[in-house]
Amino acid sequence: MIRISAVELRRVRLPLVHEFQTSSHAKKSLEHILVTLTSDDGTAGWGEIASPSGPFYSAETVESCWAVARDHLAPLVLDQEWDHPAALATAMAKVRGNQFARAGFDMAAWSLWSAARSTPLAQALGGTRREVEAGVSLGIEPTIDDLLAQVAARVGEGYRRVKLKIAPGWDTEPVRAVRSAFPSVPLHVDANGAYTPAHLPILKELDALGLLMIEQPYVPRALVDLAELQAGLQTPICLDESVEEVDDLITALRLGSGRILNIKVSRMGGLTPAVRAHDLAAEHGVPVWCGGMHEFGIGRAANVALSALPGFTLPSDVSGSDKYYARDVTTEPFVAHDGLVEVPSAAGLGREPDENFIVANTTGHLRR
Repeated sequence: MIRISAVELRRVRLPLVHEFQTSSHAKKSLEHILVTLTSDDGTAGWGEIASPSGPFYSAETVESCWAVARDHLAPLVLDQEWDHPAALATAMAKVRGNQFARAGFDMAAWSLWSAARSTPLAQALGGTRREVEAGVSLGIEPTIDDLLAQVAARVGEGYRRVKLKIAPGWDTEPVRAVRSAFPSVPLHVDANGAYTPAHLPILKELDALGLLMIEQPYVPRALVDLAELQAGLQTPICLDESVEEVDDLITALRLGSGRILNIKVSRMGGLTPAVRAHDLAAEHGVPVWCGGMHEFGIGRAANVALSALPGFTLPSDVSGSDKYYARDVTTEPFVAHDGLVEVPSAAGLGREPDENFIVANTTGHLRR
């Protein structure tokens, strides 16, 4: 049995090397919350709450996650005894919603549990790969030429798939330009729910461009509209924000709302539900890939470990740390070689936190 004797929270802010814009907002820096759970024997597990700063991707923000982590999750897990991370996840389930906040604690529990068993996190989750295919996500750029330059740089680095953020007014023209310039590159678009059924002609144009997928074209709860859209498109729809809980995935599968699933550890409340979603998708023959929230090295390590599971058959958003940060919060950054990222083989998370750097970039701190 493991008993958590201490909980530590740190708000850490890092600048992005390149501004990133989606259909709803732009960001030049990110502030995430790092969670450390320490057991009686001194073993520590690290997790990351990678919520956006504003309520655009989801209802959660850094401020709301800090409050929930401080006032509810930290007291809930402190002194808890458990023999498997799923047991702690069950205990945390009494906190409704707040997936990003719960994900940081669940991730830290898996990190602690696998470290205590001297097992790599990927192996503890059921992963079988030694390296995973990496795709890259590109934001909305000031001009099409700027976008083409970004795509050229990432294709030159060997990334196996390119994702383009789109929004009404920035969709068919830039995507057509990228497809023309890079006809053989696996390409997909991500709308983050910016479209409605009134935009069907635009989505039909995108359908004709040989895309790998169209990710989250409609708002999260529009599962019936998404099913109708999928029935009229050749291109698979990929669900992202629509699947926060495993029950959402069950509903989407029954309705036929999409043919591909983006599994995000943060969006789904941690590694425990992410593994369940992977297993359920595999049972239904739905390919999955691991999406990201621009995680620091802690959350990125969890994403890479999850991507080692056999059902992750599409390139995941696990690009190298240098794509986002000049310096990461781990002593060893993640590096992509020819579009492949090595799965850490050391026990636990497989990456050591750079604690001095973390402290130097801390904007808030709590220990219990």
